[in-house]
Amino acid sequence: MKARRVKKLEPRESLAENAARIVVVRLDEMRSLAPKALKPEGVKQQHDMRIAAKRLRYVLEATEFCFGRTGEVARRRAGDLQGILGELHDCDVMLPRVERHLGDLRDADADAVRRRAGEADDLDPALAARAPHRTSYRGLETLIVYLQARRRLLFDRFREFWTDQERAGSWDRLERSAQRRLEEARERRHAAKRAERARRELEEAERAERQAGLRAAAAAEELRRARRTAGPKPTPLRQRQPTTQRQRQAAPAQQRQQAAPPPRPAAPAALPPAGVEAREAERSNGGEVPRGDGG
Repeated sequence: MKARRVKKLEPRESLAENAARIVVVRLDEMRSLAPKALKPEGVKQQHDMRIAAKRLRYVLEATEFCFGRTGEVARRRAGDLQGILGELHDCDVMLPRVERHLGDLRDADADAVRRRAGEADDLDPALAARAPHRTSYRGLETLIVYLQARRRLLFDRFREFWTDQERAGSWDRLERSAQRRLEEARERRHAAKRAERARRELEEAERAERQAGLRAAAAAEELRRARRTAGPKPTPLRQRQPTTQRQRQAAPAQQRQQAAPPPRPAAPAALPPAGVEAREAERSNGGEVPRGDGG
């Protein structure tokens, strides 16, 4: 029987993922033969199932650790199934050979008896009783009976064994374990793709940030050059802001003074009499001023 092709095997992927892909195909290959192999006349399907079980066992012998306890149990059960079907196949091979050998001996004895009869008009039964291989017939007939009975017994064992494994879920657990490995591998690949996409987006963002920083630095330098070329710009008085703490504290008082109305001009002082003013001037010059009242 030609083995099914296993698709999507990748040397770059993990051993568990590739082993799971092979196990899924080999297990399905073996189980698909069961409907016809469980019939007594399904000799070819029983032989193909033996080969499929052997292939599954070979894979699990190398990779059972990828599936834990489930892989170990399935490997042993596949070996048991291969053994039963192998013995069953031995019976299928031996029976035709024994029957063919028995037929050859009968043909040889018939030729020998015929030659012994010579030119007789009829065959003497005593000649057949003295056939050269007459003692071999019984043993071969007994062997044929043994092989036929043993085949029936092995077939009953095979059918019972397969039913027990299906009921115990040996093959189902192995399939679920393999599917979990494939699902984990798919999730890892998707996570790796997301991480790669996020990495590219981060690189693009960092590149854009660096470019924005370069443009900002260039704009600042251009602004500095422009201000240097244009010179300082006078700020209007009303728009000047206090720069020191004392100026900021004095700013409200100045604003209140600016808002208050201007003070009224003071009234002129009264002039002294003329005689008093003259005497004060004379006294300041060092002379005596005569009094107006004669004294």
